Amino acid sequence: MAEASEKAVLIELGDTGYELADPDEDVRGFKVVDQEDDEIGTVDDLVIDMDEKRVRFLLVGAGGFLGIGETRFMIPIEAVESIEDCIVHINQTRERVVESPKYDPELCKDPRYRDGIYGYYGFTPYYWAGSWPYPPPPK
Repeated sequence: MAEASEKAVLIELGDTGYELADPDEDVRGFKVVDQEDDEIGTVDDLVIDMDEKRVRFLLVGAGGFLGIGETRFMIPIEAVESIEDCIVHINQTRERVVESPKYDPELCKDPRYRDGIYGYYGFTPYYWAGSWPYPPPPK
């Protein structure tokens, strides 16, 4: 029998037709800054677990011009420290994000890729186990 992590399907929210239950929690388009308030990029989309209908990652775009040449990164929602004034503050450095594995929608199907991103940022992907408590919204 396949484990929960092998069965989970991650997809960009914008590709689903779904909407967030609370539109005020939609951070797409918000600026993302690191723990030193250095700008990283913008939240392009939210990556959700289709089985549980929960946001698991921020999909952050950085660099480029008008979306051309932009690099995209998945950042676990556990990294979000606070959200205020259309700015998402994360507990990582800009350098850490820039050096992270690049986003590849095809690799999202591979649990090793997803778990590797969690590990890279210093988190354990407990949610795949099924009993993982969803983190409370940041203040």
